[in-house]
Amino acid sequence: MNIGNLEMFCRVIEEGSISQAARIGYVSQPAVTSKIRQLEKHYGAELFDRTGGKLNLTESGSALYLFAKEIIDCFKRSEEAVKGIANLEATTLNIGASLTIGEYLLPGILGEFQKENRNVNFNLAIGNTPNIVAQLENRDIDIALVEGIVTHDDLNIEKFAEDELIMVIPSNHRWNDRSKINIEELPQEKMIWREKNAGIREIVENVLRENNVLEKVKGHMELGSTQSIKSAVEAGMGISILPRLSVTRELELGVLKHVTISDIHITRDLWVVKIASRFPKKSMNSFIFHLKKLTK
Repeated sequence: MNIGNLEMFCRVIEEGSISQAARIGYVSQPAVTSKIRQLEKHYGAELFDRTGGKLNLTESGSALYLFAKEIIDCFKRSEEAVKGIANLEATTLNIGASLTIGEYLLPGILGEFQKENRNVNFNLAIGNTPNIVAQLENRDIDIALVEGIVTHDDLNIEKFAEDELIMVIPSNHRWNDRSKINIEELPQEKMIWREKNAGIREIVENVLRENNVLEKVKGHMELGSTQSIKSAVEAGMGISILPRLSVTRELELGVLKHVTISDIHITRDLWVVKIASRFPKKSMNSFIFHLKKLTK
């Protein structure tokens, strides 16, 4: 069995065509076709239905794809493990992270980890939770760190920290001399929201709804990133409720101020997600231990 044939088979599926797989792999289309034919000969089954000018997976092809991804992943892990023992090559840990974790929490943690593990390199992919989990299931990444709830039964999911959501106001706001407000005062100000269906917005809306003020809060604007919301609040365009992780620097500099909402404490869990494996990367286990230690 040639591992390269399996890799090309997966690439054809993921790219959607032989021509695109050939272009990305820097080989000719006949070379790609040859690799697929070798696999079909080995398994004694057609892997693609080529009728009608389209390339569609057969039932046999669909079954092989799941195994092929795991075989390729195990092969790469075996290379890294053996070469790591022989000190021939540095290990690369592929991490996926949702937005707040990837942009505000991980940079410092990765820096501290690499000081003690100089033979470990990182690839970091940042996106929303569903996207990152999909990359993990597709084995494009080794581990996922996410804020949203993950309910996949075939994944190992473990809480590693909590993130508090806090109300922030501009430094020149009329509440600047107050340490807390009552939730009934919230509708007096214009709220700057993340876009609809964003995880953080759903959490905040649920809390405000439970306290009977959601319908009274004035939604001033919706912005698609935490950074843009911070800038808008700093410019005096409204107030917002954001992850504490994301505003640490602004609070230290004094350009934003945290004002507590009496009797309201909003938190969300942060999760580490991985695929069960008999042979996990040693660097992954070391990183998870380091992550938990620094986020206690």
